[in-house]
Amino acid sequence: MTPKGVDIRNPEKLYIDGAWVDSTGTDRIALVSPNSEEVVSIVAEATAADMDRAVAAARTAFDTGPWPRMAPAERGAMVTRWAQELKKRQEELCAAWTAQVGGLASFAPQMHGGAIATIQFIASLGRDFEFVVRRPSTMVDTALVAYEPVGVAACIAPWNAPFGILSSKVAYALVAGCTVIMKPSPETPLEAYIMAEAADAAGIPAGVINLVCGGREASDHLVNNPGVDKVSFTGSTLAGKRIGEVCAGRIARCTLELGGKSAAIVRDDFPIDAAAAILGNTITVMSGQVCAMLSRAIVHKSRHDELAEAIARVMKGVKIGPSTAPDTQLGPLAMKRQLERVESYVAIGQQDGAQLVTGGQRPAGLNKGYFLEPTLFAHVDNTSRIAQEEIFGPVLALIPAEDEDDAIRIANESQFGLNGSVLTTDHEAAYRIGRQVRAGGFGQNGMRLEFGLPFGGFKQSGVGREGGIEGLSSFLESKTLLLDAMPAQL
Repeated sequence: MTPKGVDIRNPEKLYIDGAWVDSTGTDRIALVSPNSEEVVSIVAEATAADMDRAVAAARTAFDTGPWPRMAPAERGAMVTRWAQELKKRQEELCAAWTAQVGGLASFAPQMHGGAIATIQFIASLGRDFEFVVRRPSTMVDTALVAYEPVGVAACIAPWNAPFGILSSKVAYALVAGCTVIMKPSPETPLEAYIMAEAADAAGIPAGVINLVCGGREASDHLVNNPGVDKVSFTGSTLAGKRIGEVCAGRIARCTLELGGKSAAIVRDDFPIDAAAAILGNTITVMSGQVCAMLSRAIVHKSRHDELAEAIARVMKGVKIGPSTAPDTQLGPLAMKRQLERVESYVAIGQQDGAQLVTGGQRPAGLNKGYFLEPTLFAHVDNTSRIAQEEIFGPVLALIPAEDEDDAIRIANESQFGLNGSVLTTDHEAAYRIGRQVRAGGFGQNGMRLEFGLPFGGFKQSGVGREGGIEGLSSFLESKTLLLDAMPAQL
């Protein structure tokens, strides 16, 4: 059973060591549409024993198989073939995303096409990245630094953008020479099934890519497995802390891309209506379920009320509806528990004294599905829960500031540091402010993300970086070789 437009051959099986195999357990995972609240697919649920089988396959493929011993350019060429197979199935990837989390069908081609282009860029690093470099030495004739694969990598993805996030992790790991266990979110496994089938079609050797979808206990078992050399995780800060603790306990490598509460500073030179259009429309992207979302807006107190009114006008004009409709601008939250979480924060904001300007209710006429109006709170105290905790929904907190220095202070007054922005016509000011905001990414005039460049956060937004050379480097170990002469072949 798969959603309309998605043709997966073995949803009831796992992909381990190049074969589709039965789970050792009997439980299944039901996927529920956030548009209709109906079950749209059922897939196999992996047990702890299945996690061990996948690790063993990846371990053997790394320790004795050809993959880490291939030339990097050859691995890159195979990843390019994988991307080509995925390109053939782009419409299925889009349909899977819309069915599982209610992503807008109108946005899906852009999102998934961009993710496939990113895989193709990553593949090119197999040709362009210098895996062995010569360095100056005062001790020997030839000092070399070789970059070698870290080993077996567990790639764990969240439910909001499952294909783009998981495929990027896997592509970097493959080009580096690692073997991989894909562990998608139990809410969104279908893209990973397509990725595994595409790997098979591309001729990637057995054991190099494995797929196991399981719940919390089985996933924790995977992270604890000593055969896993590296964990690459994207998800909540709470789960990231647990993974970080486990990896630290056994000195395993990890990259953690976690939560955010990113701020947009609105400078006095930026027009109110233009700021409202950016802020009011950004918070609806993927129903606000974006870790780098600009969920706080900071403006001088003299312009606060005018901006609040302008944002409210924008939000009231947003078209809410099923994610399959071509004119829908805001679809549902991904699942019932996420809707209930966001609604609980709306109640908390009101209890804490923030002004609910607009939204916060389920839209009239939509009796099925996990829908919520875009929501604006004004006169928000930056120390309050709705300003400090990640809501992961279409809820924007507008915060007044005394001056620019105070706005920067407020932006930095957070346990997170993933993203940020300043709305200004002055690029000199944008650079100056961007250097002062403690975040892993910063953009002028909107939520700007470039996944071919390093992406990650300061503070509790994570450890390490994904994207670009840094993303590849996170799957590599450096080795220093001190030789008496230059070898004939590197």
